Amino acid sequence: MCEHDLVESLRRYIGRTVTIFTTSGGLSGSGFTGVLAAVCEGTVKLITDIGAPPACCVGSACGGGNYGGCGGGNALGANVGGCNGGGYGWLGSVTEIPVCKIASFTHSAI
Repeated sequence: MCEHDLVESLRRYIGRTVTIFTTSGGLSGSGFTGVLAAVCEGTVKLITDIGAPPACCVGSACGGGNYGGCGGGNALGANVGGCNGGGYGWLGSVTEIPVCKIASFTHSAI
């Protein structure tokens, strides 16, 4: 399949869960599963881990006025003060895969 055809096929599944298998070895050759967020001519982006929701709503009584009641936040509102597992990983993760390294992808039939 031509890369252009693959890109067009992938675009139909933006917002849906897919598994993309790559031509690499090791664990990455087992595939990446996530929600397809974006498809460009050269890369695709998968949301492979959804971040946790805020621990405390803005304007509520909890937290003492800072982000989630811990240490403060950065420009994105991300907690940098050591809460939510040390401040790492709770924002989720995105995997970017070069289109030229995609061997195949799997999606639901519906």
